[in-house]
Amino acid sequence: MSSTPVSNSINPETQTHSVPAYMQDVLVFDWKKQTFAADLIFVVPVALCLVIGMLAGHPGAALIAGGGAATVGFGSKQQIDQSRLLPMILASFGIAFSSFIGMIAGHENSILVPLAALWGFGYGMLTSREGGYGWVGQQCVTTLLVGSAFPFTAHAALIRALLLLAGGSVQVLCSTLLLQLWSQLRQDLVRMGHYVRAEREALRTMVVELSAHLRTGRITNSVVPYALRLMVTLGVSTEIYRRLHFSSGYWIPMTAMLVLKPGLADTASRAIARTVGTIAGAYLLSVAIGWWQPSLTWIVVCCILFAWLAYATMNINYALFTVCITGYIVFLLSLASTPSDVIAHRRALCTAIGGALALSVRLIVLYRRKRFFSLHVSQEPANTQA
Repeated sequence: MSSTPVSNSINPETQTHSVPAYMQDVLVFDWKKQTFAADLIFVVPVALCLVIGMLAGHPGAALIAGGGAATVGFGSKQQIDQSRLLPMILASFGIAFSSFIGMIAGHENSILVPLAALWGFGYGMLTSREGGYGWVGQQCVTTLLVGSAFPFTAHAALIRALLLLAGGSVQVLCSTLLLQLWSQLRQDLVRMGHYVRAEREALRTMVVELSAHLRTGRITNSVVPYALRLMVTLGVSTEIYRRLHFSSGYWIPMTAMLVLKPGLADTASRAIARTVGTIAGAYLLSVAIGWWQPSLTWIVVCCILFAWLAYATMNINYALFTVCITGYIVFLLSLASTPSDVIAHRRALCTAIGGALALSVRLIVLYRRKRFFSLHVSQEPANTQA
């Protein structure tokens, strides 16, 4: 099949069939899935957190709370039990807890490696359930890794985790108000006890299922192999991150987790799109910031703008979404006075390493699987004659 980019005016279904599978996330644009107008609702809480924090003279608090609001806002595109609010509520608590654990562990502590592996395995197991559960798990892994870049005492980590929770809560409340979902919010909050009990039971079932699969050796028809691949990938990539000895190295395990998919073509496509989008977004915007030298006010405006673009392009094209989310992160970290060229260089390098690592893991698994089956087939005649 041709790898030549197809015009965006062409039907996405026709376009999809004319592009190689490993380039789908880069070259296929489905503009029918744009949500520019609808997503303005979820940008308002991000703007509130950033503006209030800046006016109060605490840009660091604005960064953390705004990040929490932005992350939880993506939950509006997910569902659990036909509720758009429930993924947002669960994510608010999940990212606060995971960030707290990550900050306590810190990126120099070897305990971070088994923690990241455990979180990755849990996320992998959640992908077998309704989409919203997997998304919440993914955000928990991400915030665990991000939190590890900023090691603090328990007290300081708790304050920052509460700021994340506050940002997520602002997003939930504003979304509920603007979408007029008060009855849904009441229902979800009333049933939180039920969901906690259900998750406890699901965890028990998962442990029993895993034990049975490992005991019999028959795990090919379940989500367990994918969860184990995530666990190993996150363990290895987190160890690489620790040995690099710079805080933004968390982009390595985070990228590896985000691009590793059950299929080889899906993994390759996501790895290429993430790398291309990150490098393009990071370097272009860093050059723009260096030339423009924006004030804090304009940095906040650009944070809000790119958060909105990330929401709206999420389902159009993954590479384009990555450019937008990278722009949001570059401007957000600029609030903390991190030089934009440093952000660009480190993010691009770590994204490339993480994407290559995820693809390597997938290729190794595929090679070993083919070798196992070829060995099994070659032994069958001998077994038959015996």
